[in-house]
Amino acid sequence: MKHIATIALMLTLGVTCVYAQGHSVKMKFSGTSAAGTINLQQPDPSNLQRPATNNDEDNFAGNGTLGSFTFRNVRAIATYPTTSSTCSGANQFYFQDLAGAGVFRFDDGSLLYVRLTQGSDCIDLAALEAHCTLTLEVTGGTGRFRNASGTLTFTETAVPVLADAKNNPVFFAATGEFTGTVSGVAREADRQEERQ
Repeated sequence: MKHIATIALMLTLGVTCVYAQGHSVKMKFSGTSAAGTINLQQPDPSNLQRPATNNDEDNFAGNGTLGSFTFRNVRAIATYPTTSSTCSGANQFYFQDLAGAGVFRFDDGSLLYVRLTQGSDCIDLAALEAHCTLTLEVTGGTGRFRNASGTLTFTETAVPVLADAKNNPVFFAATGEFTGTVSGVAREADRQEERQ
């Protein structure tokens, strides 16, 4: 009996270690992006008299390593462009993303929270598209993601589908993917045991 208890303990610890390790994640998405109603009120460090950011909201749906999901993200994008070695040219403008956060909702009802740590948008006026890259820190969640941590990279291509009366693009179609590593994801069997 003592040996059975020892083996059971070893198996339990082994399973715990497996789920504490990082899961390689790849999830594709599509959806929409537009000006957001949530104002993150980020200051412009170079000039406090001018508005520093535009607020953006993304609404996506997708599928991948962690299952089917929806994703809502809000972020503050700098109002004025800066220089970049990766986004330059007569028709390209580079904007930094200063703050933001998002929530994934998976089919089982579990939520995964992320926070923007860095990001940028490269707008190409000649191609009529924008390329966005964000680094997102996983900060926990609910259900199977209650103890989650890790880092995801968000890459997106957005194209305008609607302009305002002054011909400024205001509503965008977007496609892209999330890649990275998420640790601390519980198995379904572990979650069922917690509920009992």
